[in-house]
Amino acid sequence: MAEPDLGSRFETAAQSPGLALWQVTNRWQAVMRAALKTHDLTHVQYVLLASLVWMQAHNGGQLITQTELAEFAATDRMMTSQVLRALEAKQLIRRDHHPSDGRARVLFATEAGMGCAQRATRDVEAADQGFFSPLGGKTSSFVAELAVLSRHEP
Repeated sequence: MAEPDLGSRFETAAQSPGLALWQVTNRWQAVMRAALKTHDLTHVQYVLLASLVWMQAHNGGQLITQTELAEFAATDRMMTSQVLRALEAKQLIRRDHHPSDGRARVLFATEAGMGCAQRATRDVEAADQGFFSPLGGKTSSFVAELAVLSRHEP
């Protein structure tokens, strides 16, 4: 009996950019989980906390809403809200009512949150450096190519 054909345009699985991205992403996420374990943060918690700390430091004192944070971090709004509740329960962030929009929440990283984000960033960046080291001097061009894909609307 003949093996069923997948119907792929690729002769081998190794030629599929989607599969390669999936495999690399899974390996990288495992490295991130390990780097963040001692900080008691999931990867998405870290991304949102670090993004909030960065935005607070660079936004000229403007209020930061949950929606703005979700857009900055490219995360789903509903999931962002759930993750922020978890960060609030850990006392790493504070969510207050917006002064002029009753539906919106404004966000602030607490002192504990800023410290946690700074410590976790050191470990995340060290893990990134190790993970991406096989790229050698091509890391910047790799990041530029990822930015092209990130901006692309298929």
